[in-house]
Amino acid sequence: MHTQQAGSPGRPAEVPPPPEQLTHPPARETDTPLAAPRPPGGRKVLVSLAALAVLVVLLCAVSLSVGAGEVGPGGALDYLLDRGGARDDARLALVIGDLRLPRTLTAVLVGTALGVAGCLLQAVTRNPLAETGLLGVNAGASLGVVAGIALLGVDSGYAYLVCAFTGAVVASGLVLLIAGRGGSPMRLVLAGSALGATFGGLTSVIVVNSAETYDRFRFWVLGSLAGVEGYGDLVRLAPVLALGLLLAALVVRPLAALALGDDLARGLGHRPGTTRTAVAAAVTLLTAAAVALAGPVSFLGLLAGFVARSLAGPRLPARIALAGLVGAAVLTTADVAARVVARPYEAPVSVIIALIGAPVLIGIVRSRHMAAMGMTDPATGDAAPARRKRRLPSAPRTPRPAPSHTSGLLVLRRGPLSLLVARRSALAAVALAALLACAVVLSAYTGQSDMGIARTFHAVLGQGDRFDVLLVQKFRLGRIVAGLVAGAALGLAGCLTQTLARNRLATPELLGVNDGATAAVLLSVALSSTGTFGAWWAGPIGALVAVLVVTAVSGGPGQRGYRVLVVGLAMSALASAITQVVLARRSLNSASSLYVWTSGSLNGRGYSVAVPVLIGLAVLVPLAVVTARHLGVLRFDDDTAASLGAGPARTRLLCLGLAVALAGLAVGVCGPVGFVALASPVIAARLAGPLRVPLIGSMLTGALLVVAADTLGRIAFSGSELPVGVVTTVLGGPFLLWVLLGRSAATRV
Repeated sequence: MHTQQAGSPGRPAEVPPPPEQLTHPPARETDTPLAAPRPPGGRKVLVSLAALAVLVVLLCAVSLSVGAGEVGPGGALDYLLDRGGARDDARLALVIGDLRLPRTLTAVLVGTALGVAGCLLQAVTRNPLAETGLLGVNAGASLGVVAGIALLGVDSGYAYLVCAFTGAVVASGLVLLIAGRGGSPMRLVLAGSALGATFGGLTSVIVVNSAETYDRFRFWVLGSLAGVEGYGDLVRLAPVLALGLLLAALVVRPLAALALGDDLARGLGHRPGTTRTAVAAAVTLLTAAAVALAGPVSFLGLLAGFVARSLAGPRLPARIALAGLVGAAVLTTADVAARVVARPYEAPVSVIIALIGAPVLIGIVRSRHMAAMGMTDPATGDAAPARRKRRLPSAPRTPRPAPSHTSGLLVLRRGPLSLLVARRSALAAVALAALLACAVVLSAYTGQSDMGIARTFHAVLGQGDRFDVLLVQKFRLGRIVAGLVAGAALGLAGCLTQTLARNRLATPELLGVNDGATAAVLLSVALSSTGTFGAWWAGPIGALVAVLVVTAVSGGPGQRGYRVLVVGLAMSALASAITQVVLARRSLNSASSLYVWTSGSLNGRGYSVAVPVLIGLAVLVPLAVVTARHLGVLRFDDDTAASLGAGPARTRLLCLGLAVALAGLAVGVCGPVGFVALASPVIAARLAGPLRVPLIGSMLTGALLVVAADTLGRIAFSGSELPVGVVTTVLGGPFLLWVLLGRSAATRV
């Protein structure tokens, strides 16, 4: 049987639909299909392979000729051909033989590994937006390195390699264990996302409590090939790379059959579960070895797989080969650029890749050729016709009426005015408000003084001893109020976004709001003398700029979901790279403080920040409440909503603006606190029931989560404090698994 699930009012408990299914209904039997465009011909694919192979060779030659040493192309060629006994020259042997040649080979192999891994992951999940960090490999490698530095005292490149590889393999193994043998792509993705978030939170727990660990970690996390000296590390991991590439070659045929569906794949003699497990193993080996050699180079797997698909179409063998060549070319180009753009220093490779990849990815997704290739379904990756199918005239559809629940409604009348109140929603709001009051008192009670609960409660109300009132209201309550307004803003922003998209995975982060706001705040701090926390106002500005850029580049708010998602991912990669560079260029003390803020922290916040945000909420919340009734109508199709006077386009634009403004205000207050915007609407809808848009409940839940997490972060470790965002991230991974995997189980029942 089907059970109603919270978070998506009025929808059955099913796997969250991709954005395309929300804007393009499935064709009916009366549809007249149009001829789909042919994929690229075999000759064009061969030409692309040959051109990329030549490009990689040329880039290798450039890499051997460029560097800090005064050895140009002539010296490099003399050494390679051993002309005039050049290999006996100690300087050439050091520069070319020990530094540039191993570094170039490493760049080619790491780029190939990440490109192939990204293409495999996109094929097995049928999602062209999948990337190599999806299995938690990058998060596991980061946790391994941080744990090795903090707990084992490792300080050598080889030790980093061992710790990173071990952490990556352990993380991927846990993901496979959670997803189960032959688990569905959805379970694999959810398990990887949840475990990656938890591992990222654990990494932050260690880093914020050790300045020395953070000082080493902040440079490793940028990704670089500067530490490659000699062939030692490459030789140790060459068998791992070879095994990963061999597995990738062996799964090509069964993986191509899997694209036809599990039933057809079984009919052709393949085992879908075994195929998915083998692909996951290949991706793990390739990504773990790459991260161990070059650090967590993100975005490259996504870019390589996306470019390969645009060149080869549905031909999987050609796509894998092209993805490997694209990955090698991009990483080699980024490594060469990293050596020359900031001489005598080196720029981070991840920043160069983001600068190269983001415009390329945006150009591909906006091209007509990409639309003709049918890359329109981020959930399945299946090809689709370039034009929508024609529909024969048919009778207008009447929406199915919602079940009657008049017994759960209460009518309040006073003179000519009346108010319809849902009893369950009202009771849920009262219960959440009571819990929030308890959380506020408990948070005010937590501290260094010996006040009891009763004294703290009276002090919150302004009663009792003057010293108690001063301590609570002057020093503690300001931080609590900041947490309340930030949590309420995040909860309301998440509710608007999820209701608008009809998808419980939707948050403002998908549009680059968090990364844009964070980068703007950090840039304002770096360019001014306002201090670490003085530029909170840059958060809303950065969020607004990020959304405007994403909307403009994607072609407007009415564009299909996949285009907005891809552009949002590209802009997030750019903003995240800017953030990492700012942190790496600051002094250790300043960078440590900023890192705590970028993890999401209320430390140092008070009335000066909370009051302006509270004023913003006073303006935005009534607008959201007025918009709520139109959001409920948008559960139906656009024609029905328009006939009821909702104005779908206007309502969507207004909700998007409200969500962006609220999320930007929250980031300006406490940084990018994760999972609150995701979890608050889900919890509120569980309490209030699926037939209401839980605006008030989401606000109360968000405020409760932030205040409770901040209190837990202050008392978890004696003598140190965990940022509120670290607490929510550590606890958010299990919550994501519970909500989404539990939802799948309920659907099967």
